[in-house]
Amino acid sequence: MRTQKVSFQNANGDTLAARLALPANMHPKACALFAHCFTCNKNLAAVRNISRALTSAGFAVMRFDFTGLGESEGDFADTNFSSTVEDLVAAANKMGEMIEMPSLLIGHSLGGAAVLLAACQIDSVNAIATIGAPAEPVHVQHHFDEKLDKLEEEGIAEVKIGGRPFTVKKQFLEDIRSANLLKEVRELKKSVLIMHSPHDKIVGVENAKKIYDAAFHPKSFISLDGADHLLNDKADSLYVGDVIASWAKRYIEFREEAEDLKVQKQVVVQTGREKYTTQIQTNKHSLIADEPSNVGGNDFGPTPYDLLLAALGACTSMTLRMYADRKKWNLETITVHLLHDREHAKDSEAAKKIDVIERQIEVEGDLTEEQKKRLLEIADRCPVHKTLHNKLEVRTTMD
Repeated sequence: MRTQKVSFQNANGDTLAARLALPANMHPKACALFAHCFTCNKNLAAVRNISRALTSAGFAVMRFDFTGLGESEGDFADTNFSSTVEDLVAAANKMGEMIEMPSLLIGHSLGGAAVLLAACQIDSVNAIATIGAPAEPVHVQHHFDEKLDKLEEEGIAEVKIGGRPFTVKKQFLEDIRSANLLKEVRELKKSVLIMHSPHDKIVGVENAKKIYDAAFHPKSFISLDGADHLLNDKADSLYVGDVIASWAKRYIEFREEAEDLKVQKQVVVQTGREKYTTQIQTNKHSLIADEPSNVGGNDFGPTPYDLLLAALGACTSMTLRMYADRKKWNLETITVHLLHDREHAKDSEAAKKIDVIERQIEVEGDLTEEQKKRLLEIADRCPVHKTLHNKLEVRTTMD
């Protein structure tokens, strides 16, 4: 996942730090803005995983640290829920300057509440996705319960959230108490996806019901069964990203590739700093390649050799389908099993090894033995098979 550092100023003039992630071909089809959870930062693993799923689907995704958190300037003690929403609006405007205004907002935990409110102020937004969001910002007050009296009496206190110390002022309490999020949601005429785990011990799933009941259609709810609040299991955050990407395409303008881009490279492949996880972008489709975890990868996708075998298998089955249809043969399904290995060359006295691909073809249908024999011959004529056997030159340049 290719990312670049971005900075912008909030309403108070503080410089906020952000990361902009782009699809492998550098041509996003839509823009999304991500708001992380309360006191978290843009580099949380779950945030990165969700962003990766979205960029793989063609989105540009910007994630940033709110005022006083992570790499952003400012004093957290001077922030509140309202300033969080203001930071989101400033981030959206920055994205608009760089690419275009976001059409999708995603918020995790309190960030989910913030994007619901920010969507009312960002006209370009057509879809909002929340993950483990509270129905009212005042929900976060439970973090301060032990110091609540001191906050009320002295106006300031140090509290621990997630094991880390934060200074909070009374104005923060007053701000979250005065916010009426559900009232704003009732007036929000935009598509909403609410994702929540019934096992969430930080923000109970009853919050999802309140948001869902307040929102207008089109609205959707996805249960994240078994997930915890922070989506610590990698599989959960990847699932969330995939679902949001698929859901959002129904409610936003998702651009097709421009004609001038189609004449450029057929496939773009990009590997970032996250081990071997690699984005692959074709003209209209995207996928991820990776290596297994036991060799240092993240195991987010098939290996390069898996993809090579898949290309041969897909070309084989398509070629057989085309031939059988032209002949009007009763061929129902074609299944191709493939295995790559390296073996010692039988005609070599040296310890030379050659690459071997074993291809087993299963066909179903009312076919004669002669027809099956002919299909086996046709399999060797598929274009990818021919390419693998032809003299092949790979011409490499480096920019």
